[in-house]
Amino acid sequence: MEIKSARYLISSALVTQCPKPYKPEYAFIGRSNVGKSSLINMLTGQRALAKTSATPGKTQLINHFEVESTAGAKTPKEKWFLVDLPGYGYAKRSQSDRRRWEQMIEGYLRKRENLVQVFVLIDARHEPQKNDLEFISQLGKWEVPFSIVFTKADKEKPAVVERNVKAFGAKLLETWQFLPRFFVTSSEKNTGRDELLQFIADSNSNAKS
Repeated sequence: MEIKSARYLISSALVTQCPKPYKPEYAFIGRSNVGKSSLINMLTGQRALAKTSATPGKTQLINHFEVESTAGAKTPKEKWFLVDLPGYGYAKRSQSDRRRWEQMIEGYLRKRENLVQVFVLIDARHEPQKNDLEFISQLGKWEVPFSIVFTKADKEKPAVVERNVKAFGAKLLETWQFLPRFFVTSSEKNTGRDELLQFIADSNSNAKS
C-alpha cells in the first residue's frame, strides 16, 4: 500500500457525531504514552498529522482522519478512515473522566458499523500489563475484531522485545483459544510499517468482496 494523502476530519465525543460510516475504518488505541500518535504519523508518512505530546492522556476525543491510498502500481485510489482513540490507564484522570471515557469508547467500539479492525498498542519494552489484558478481554466480550501492535521496539534490546512479545502471547493463551495478529513496530525506524499497511490493504479488499 502507498499512502497518497491523509487529513484530519473531525473530533467527536459520541459515536453519533462521527462521520457517516461509508468507508472502511481502522482504530488505534492503547495505554497513555504508548506512542500512538507517533505510530499514526509513521504509517501515514506525515510527521504532524496526529499531535504528539510528552504529557500522557492528552487525546480526549474520537479523532477521525481520512486516508487516500493505492494498493499497488496502477491500482485505483481508495479512501478509508483512520481513528485515533483516547488512551487508557492514565492514573491522574478523575473517576468521572474515566467513566466518561469508558462510555465513549464502548459506544464507539460496539456501534461503529464500518469498523474493520482495532489495533491495540502495547509497549514492547514491558512485560504484560494488567490494564492491557483487561481491555483486550473486553474487546473479546464485545466481539470486536482486533490485532496487537507492539510499539517502541527500538527502545529496548531485541532479545528483551522478543521475550516480552512471547510473554504477552502466553498470557493471552491462558484465556484465548487463538492469538490475534501481532505486529512489532518502531516509529523511529519505520519497523513494521509495510506489514501494517499491507494488512490494511488486504482488509480493504476483503471489505469490498
